[in-house]
Amino acid sequence: QVELVESGGGPVQAGGSLRLSCTVSGVTSPQNCMAWFRQAPGKEREGVAAISTEGASTAYADSVKGRFTIARDNANSIMYLQMNSLKPEDTAMYYCAAGPGRWFCGLRVAPYDDWGQGTQVTVSS
Repeated sequence: QVELVESGGGPVQAGGSLRLSCTVSGVTSPQNCMAWFRQAPGKEREGVAAISTEGASTAYADSVKGRFTIARDNANSIMYLQMNSLKPEDTAMYYCAAGPGRWFCGLRVAPYDDWGQGTQVTVSS
C-alpha cells in the first residue's frame, strides 16, 4: 500500500507560481510511475504531468506544456510539480498518483492504483 500526501496548494494571482509536493510512503517510491492530475468542479479528472520511475521520461498535457515541470526526488520519496505562469483555468484540486511496479504510466487515470487526497489550487484573475 502506497500513501501519498500532497501539499503546496493555495490561492495565487494569475501569472504567479506555486510548487506542489507529494510525499510518498509505503512501497519503495522508485518502483512507482507517478503523475499529477487535476479536477475542476463539474469536470473529469485530467492528467497534468507524468514521470517515469527514474525521472528520465516525462509527459505533459498540452494545456500546461512550457509552464509546468514535474520532478521527483527518489532519495527522499517526494514528487514535485512546479507551476509557473498560472492561469484562472488552472484552478482545480490537484492530486498525485502512483502506479506501483510500472516504469511509466502516462496521463490516463487507469494505470494508477494509489491516490492522494488532493490540494486545492485557486488562481484569480
